[in-house]
Amino acid sequence: MTSDRLLPYQRLLGGLEAQHRRRRLTGRKGADFSSNDYLGLSQSREVRQIAIDALARGVAIGSGGSRLLRGNDAEHEALEAEAAAFFGVESALYFPGGFTANAALFSTLPQRGDLVVHDSLIHASAHDGMRAGRAECVAFAHNDAQAADDAVRTWRNRGGAGRVWIGAESLYSMDGDRAPLADLMHIADRHDAFLVIDEAHATGALGPDGRGLAGDLEGRENVVTLHTCGKALGAQGGLLCGPTILRDVIVNFCRPFIFATAPSPLMAAVVRGVLALLRQQPQRRHRLGELVAFANRELEARCGMPPSGSHILPVILGSNERAMRTAAALQSRGFDIRGIRPPTVPEGTARLRIAITLHNDQSSVSAMLDALAEAMHRGPA
Repeated sequence: MTSDRLLPYQRLLGGLEAQHRRRRLTGRKGADFSSNDYLGLSQSREVRQIAIDALARGVAIGSGGSRLLRGNDAEHEALEAEAAAFFGVESALYFPGGFTANAALFSTLPQRGDLVVHDSLIHASAHDGMRAGRAECVAFAHNDAQAADDAVRTWRNRGGAGRVWIGAESLYSMDGDRAPLADLMHIADRHDAFLVIDEAHATGALGPDGRGLAGDLEGRENVVTLHTCGKALGAQGGLLCGPTILRDVIVNFCRPFIFATAPSPLMAAVVRGVLALLRQQPQRRHRLGELVAFANRELEARCGMPPSGSHILPVILGSNERAMRTAAALQSRGFDIRGIRPPTVPEGTARLRIAITLHNDQSSVSAMLDALAEAMHRGPA
């Protein structure tokens, strides 16, 4: 029996249950159509060997402290130097995770009196950072560059005099569509603004050498990028890339950096190895590209769903109950596909988020789409 002390929390969970929104941790089971391990690197022989070699040469597993104390390891500094060269930027700063890095950026760099104009579908980590920050924040309609420009002009006309920061993801994690980066860059230049680009779902999988979708913009003084290491790179962590002076501001003022234990030096060594692997094995990206093209084409043909054109395929079903029921049906057929519900996605857009990874091939993708078409044909119960 739930005590009076815990009853309010039980009611919170009961409310989620009634809306088909209660989350539960479940293990890995079935063919992987839900992870972000797009290149299949996390369990690969090559990445295991990178870790083994790093341990053999004495790389530490734990850092033992924050970067500003004794936690700053030679592997951290080597990774940051190599990442800066790889992505073509002045400097990089390694965080334990992409969420932490993104939240740190938005809570630290925009100052009081500044304006953050962000895409309405930007990641939760950016929202957490903005809430902790001091700048005014305004959302613009998803992928609508003109709306971003209008928001800046409106703010200036109201007397806004600070710096403008424009935030977007290069590839959106729940819709799989690309941001109009060239248009946003033009707006940033016109308003003397910074452009912040979250490359989390593009890094490793897209662009020359897997450098993402913002490769032709990186290195500019008014561009800051986030490259996540825990998705297509198959490791862990997040790299903030941009001008050295902004890196130094984060080192001096960012609480999640200053007061947190530094990332594992072993993981930094693994990420270094993976960046080299991206250049050595372009065939992984080519294979992923071919599989993505097949999956997008067949999703439209078999299920009548519009293709995203990327390795993230949203199947929008509307109701929470239908999304979870369809996901359960696919899981029972041996396909690990998860239902995504509000507040992760907007109300009325509960969906399946299908991820195409190199853990599968055309035959398994085809079998999954057959099962999906059958489940969707059944319609609402």
